[in-house]
Amino acid sequence: MSAAEPTYTFATNNTFEPFEIQDSKGGYSGKNPGIEIEMLKKIAKHEHFKYKLKPMSFNGDLQALEGGQVDAVIAGMSVTNERKQKFDFSKPYYTDGVMMAVAKNSKITSLKQLKGKMVSAKSGTSAALFVKKNQKKYGYKIRYFDSSNTMWNDVKNGNTDATFDDGPVLQYGIRTGVPLKIVTKKPIDAQPVAVGFQKGQNLALQKKVNDGIDWLNKTGQMKQIVNKYTKSDKTTKSSTASRTIPGLLKANRSALLNGLWMTIQLTIVGIILAMIFGLILGVLGFMQSKLANGISSIIIYIFRGLPMIVLAFFIYMGLPNVIGHKVPLFLAGIMTLMLDEGAYIGAIVKGGFDAVDPGQWEAARSLGLPYRKALIKVVAPQGIKIMVPSLVNQFIITLKDTSILSAIGVMELTQTGTVIISQNMEGFKMWLIIGTIYIIIITLLTWLSNYIQKRMA
Repeated sequence: MSAAEPTYTFATNNTFEPFEIQDSKGGYSGKNPGIEIEMLKKIAKHEHFKYKLKPMSFNGDLQALEGGQVDAVIAGMSVTNERKQKFDFSKPYYTDGVMMAVAKNSKITSLKQLKGKMVSAKSGTSAALFVKKNQKKYGYKIRYFDSSNTMWNDVKNGNTDATFDDGPVLQYGIRTGVPLKIVTKKPIDAQPVAVGFQKGQNLALQKKVNDGIDWLNKTGQMKQIVNKYTKSDKTTKSSTASRTIPGLLKANRSALLNGLWMTIQLTIVGIILAMIFGLILGVLGFMQSKLANGISSIIIYIFRGLPMIVLAFFIYMGLPNVIGHKVPLFLAGIMTLMLDEGAYIGAIVKGGFDAVDPGQWEAARSLGLPYRKALIKVVAPQGIKIMVPSLVNQFIITLKDTSILSAIGVMELTQTGTVIISQNMEGFKMWLIIGTIYIIIITLLTWLSNYIQKRMA
């Protein structure tokens, strides 16, 4: 029967404990994967379907659902009137509200003390809607984040005076070591939480999820799952785990290696395709054709002008609306790198050809060499020598730019660090480790660049 079971893709939040609790590899195979993941596992088994999870920021979840990249969102999603206009919802399985937290030594105890202060919330969440709605009333400034742990650290470090987040999320974080305190006596603006679907789509899945929620409530399993994460200490993270840099490296070795390997794959495949794309653009820009020159200039102008994160969101979440098909995450990342880095390489190639002494070109043509042979045999070899330093520099930039792809959920090195920090709140030490890894790789690439340049001299 399992062979006939349909498979659905659910977007979820990559740092939203206790609703979703990722393991160190960015998955949900641990004993305590979170309220919604445990719930989904039971519903899928009972209702005979399979599922894949796509962890992203909550804002990314909503965009992926609108773009048809996923079949549903299960990420502590509050049911609001605004969202009802865009999405369908399952039956509620939890009632959630917003709470305010401040640093442990803060003297702020109420919203009335926030005038002129900086507050934070996660983009796209009910907390973000709440702070925006009440900004004029209380006179505070707003800073938005994509993950809870980054937002909480900002309060801890004193850059933000208060933060607003879902009550259970804040309570769980504080119970497991986050150095903040909740100052609101009860949840504000409480709303039901449910699974979100595209409007009028996936009706069969909607029925399965609703039937599964009814079954969990009827059997008492839903209450058991919720109580496990909100009223029990069974899911509390161990306080005896090593917090030293060697201890963090040992505990997260596998996850860091997996993240590094994904970064390397993206860099290598991305730079190869970007080199091909850039070479084509560069040659078009150097050809004796106004049309070819124009095409090259326009493409380079467009993709150099687009911020890479905008391009990534457009390819991964916007393009499916045009082509009618989902774009695989890895492919979306590669396409982003190819177009963005390729545009810069195109400019480098064109500049390298232009930098060759015009006399070389004239000599080749006077010897009777046709345009194509003169370009390949005379101009290109000299141009490539000029381009090498810039091309290797672009290779290094591509390696660093892979971190931007974490915004669409690619589990590369930076995203791996974000997940690990959400579990141990050791932001300084983990970012020091991640930064050191990047520096080591970039140093090796620089040595390689120097070696190649000496050989070509």
